[in-house]
Amino acid sequence: MRERGSGSLFRESYRDKKSGELKVCRTWTMKLWVGGKRLKRSSQTTSRAVANKQLEQWKAEIRQGTYVPDADQTRFDDLATLLLDEYRANARKSLDRAEDAVRHLEGFFTGWRAQVISTDRILAYVRHRQQQKAANGTINRELAALKRMFRLGERAGKVLRRPFIDMLQEHNARTGFFERADLDAVLARLPADLKAVFAVAYMTGWRVKSELLTRQWAHVDLQSGWLRLEPGETKNLEGRQFPITSALRVVLERQRERTLAVEKATRAIIPWLFHREGRPIKSFRRAWLTACNGAGLSGRIPHDFRRTAVRNLERAGVPRSTAMKMVGHKTESIYRRYAIVDEAMLKEGAAKLQTLHEAQAPATSVIPLTTATNPKRVGPSTGRVSRAQRARRVRAARAKSLQTGEKTMVGWDGIEPPTPGFSVLCSTN
Repeated sequence: MRERGSGSLFRESYRDKKSGELKVCRTWTMKLWVGGKRLKRSSQTTSRAVANKQLEQWKAEIRQGTYVPDADQTRFDDLATLLLDEYRANARKSLDRAEDAVRHLEGFFTGWRAQVISTDRILAYVRHRQQQKAANGTINRELAALKRMFRLGERAGKVLRRPFIDMLQEHNARTGFFERADLDAVLARLPADLKAVFAVAYMTGWRVKSELLTRQWAHVDLQSGWLRLEPGETKNLEGRQFPITSALRVVLERQRERTLAVEKATRAIIPWLFHREGRPIKSFRRAWLTACNGAGLSGRIPHDFRRTAVRNLERAGVPRSTAMKMVGHKTESIYRRYAIVDEAMLKEGAAKLQTLHEAQAPATSVIPLTTATNPKRVGPSTGRVSRAQRARRVRAARAKSLQTGEKTMVGWDGIEPPTPGFSVLCSTN
């Protein structure tokens, strides 16, 4: 007798649409009762023995709590919806990047069941994107979105397991900097409403789009000398403030005069620190590209000002902990990625090293050969030594050994043929 709750195997019957005849499927169907609900699952095999093994595995999953009822019905599109809903619910600032990653993933995985998206098929997606000339960094952002989808699906009880997703190595780290001359060349070609934006970006290293263009005059305290970012406005959600230097004050006061002139002309209060005739600046891409190309600096991006500010702080000798607070880096590992050494800093280091070498060098006087007095001709080292000279040397050595109480052995003619000009003194100690 079959034990209650042990499940069963059967072949489902169906009626043929053409003939109306009642027929039986060749494949076996598994049936279980869980929590008072009947569950059915196709074994997709015609072998009863194989179907029975699958039934036992299914029961084991239920007992261990790893069974997900609708896992075989979950598709990639369901996971993509989960990801975007989570981004929108948390008001994440990178929603546009997540949407872009999902669009690329949808072009490959749309309609796929989640359980068939395995490691080898993810690798096939990577090869597909590489053939489209996508950079490794771009592909990694898309793989990170896919990882997040499966993690959310697992939490929601829609995914039984997460596939292993290996990230690619990235070798496209940017190293762009702006020297002062480069900045002046770009500023000269920018519209008037953008000059102050990038002048402040050069000094502070703050992100242009999310941290500078969102500033209002309420965040500027010219009297106390601070430019502020409130908590929750930054990438790491921490507040930040930058001391207003004399150069930064000149830029901000000039921007204030320009704002007052626009307010007087339009008879409206302008809350924004940077604006286009009173309206917030939303886009500057075309103006930026035109200015960089005109200055011969094509390929530069506004984020290069962030690297430039970090490098300038390093050059100025500002303590690293202080510099991290000023530019908004939470960890030192991220700060080091921006503190890239350029050629100018390498030359400065070489000059300092040369100064140290010169200070350590001993003060020796070298006499040129042409000015040496009483030059004496030196004979060849292979010249023979006379017998009388050798005898005098031997007597001197014997006398010295007798004075010190040492026993000395001296090689001499008669023991073995001596090497011309050579005597051997051996001590027994």
